[in-house]
Amino acid sequence: MSTNTSSLNPITASTPEPHQHWGSKWKCYVILAIIIAGAALVRFRLRAMPLERDEGEYAYIGQLMLHGIAPYRVAYSMKLPGTYVFYALLLTLFGQTPAGVHEGLILVNVLTLCLLAMLAARLFGPTAATVSAASYALLSLSPSVLGFAGHATHFVVLWAVAAALLLSGKRRSTGILFACGLLLGVAFLMKQPGILFAVFAALFLIRETIRSANLQSPRWVWAKLAGRLAALGAGVLLPFLLTCLLLWRAGVFSRFWFWTFTYARQYAAIVSLREGARNLWASIPGVVGPGWTLWVLAGVGLTALYWDRRIRERSDFMLPFLVCSFLAVCAGLYFRQHYFILMLPAVALLIGAGISSFVRSLKPGWIQVMPVVLFLAAWGFSLLKQEDFLFRVDPVTACRAVYGPNPFPEALEIANYIRSHSPPGSRLAVLGSEPEIPFYADRLSATGYIYTY
Repeated sequence: MSTNTSSLNPITASTPEPHQHWGSKWKCYVILAIIIAGAALVRFRLRAMPLERDEGEYAYIGQLMLHGIAPYRVAYSMKLPGTYVFYALLLTLFGQTPAGVHEGLILVNVLTLCLLAMLAARLFGPTAATVSAASYALLSLSPSVLGFAGHATHFVVLWAVAAALLLSGKRRSTGILFACGLLLGVAFLMKQPGILFAVFAALFLIRETIRSANLQSPRWVWAKLAGRLAALGAGVLLPFLLTCLLLWRAGVFSRFWFWTFTYARQYAAIVSLREGARNLWASIPGVVGPGWTLWVLAGVGLTALYWDRRIRERSDFMLPFLVCSFLAVCAGLYFRQHYFILMLPAVALLIGAGISSFVRSLKPGWIQVMPVVLFLAAWGFSLLKQEDFLFRVDPVTACRAVYGPNPFPEALEIANYIRSHSPPGSRLAVLGSEPEIPFYADRLSATGYIYTY
């Protein structure tokens, strides 16, 4: 039996945003371009900021890959190799320097902003696209989440948002679901918590398939659901299986498995639920920090999922996306600042949904501009609270302001000395946790243990 399910589909339902026309859409596109360019310029100004430890790890192992050395052979890490591969690509394109790393991050951030704006426009309209992009641009740059640094969470978000955009389209053929799974599989390879976005996709497909079943027989519904989940799952698994094959051929599969699963599982089990709750409670003020006004607007947007019919039609998409984003932050229960980057796309979408909802609920005229004015006030407040970091201080001072006495600027001087006073084949050992030093010096570490605790 063939039925029309568009009215039951929360993504494809035809509910255009009132009072919008092509002129206003093009205005939104111009504003989006300004937002993206502005965020890129701020990041470009800070591009020479010294690398911190995680960046140093990714850059060092990426550099080893460019020298033909497989991950996990001479440097041990519990992270999956996707971010190392991405770093190797960025180092090739932009150079093996802190500026090169951060110029690559600019590209990643710009792509994420574009994809997020497209997703918000598809879900909630052009106003939401502009607001969501502006929110993510500022939140993802904030020192409160270490957003200026090239953490793996940025790379997870890029692929996860791309998959969410693909999933939100009108067509969900087997090929599209497989492609969506591929994107989510790559997100997982960037860092283990990325698998939670695959869980989001599965939950959405389950709910959407059941809702669109209408008068179909239960057997037909289960068969369709099984086919959809199989296509998605096959896509998710393929990048991981290919990675395992390549690492096996490189002779490092046993080390890869030990560090990224056996050891990582033990590491994630160290913190108890009670300690994790304390960690979360202690981290919230610092993470929300100067952007608290935007987080409040996200909370308002969350309520719109219940009192606004058009927004509520997207709840089957937004609620799993929000919950799974938060669960990804919870990995290991450490709640470190940069983990919260995984939540920022969902937060930005909620802000866009809330502002768009208020705009549509008001009568045409000057009063309809008030929600946008409210957003600009909240956004501007957050920006002004961070203006010194974003617009005034030099990269080294910015590094000191965030990381205090950590020797990240000194690592550059130490590495320059080592490079100029040792032959290229020399090895060095760092009695501490500064893998950025062997990266700067372009020297092999004397030990695979590049972190010390």
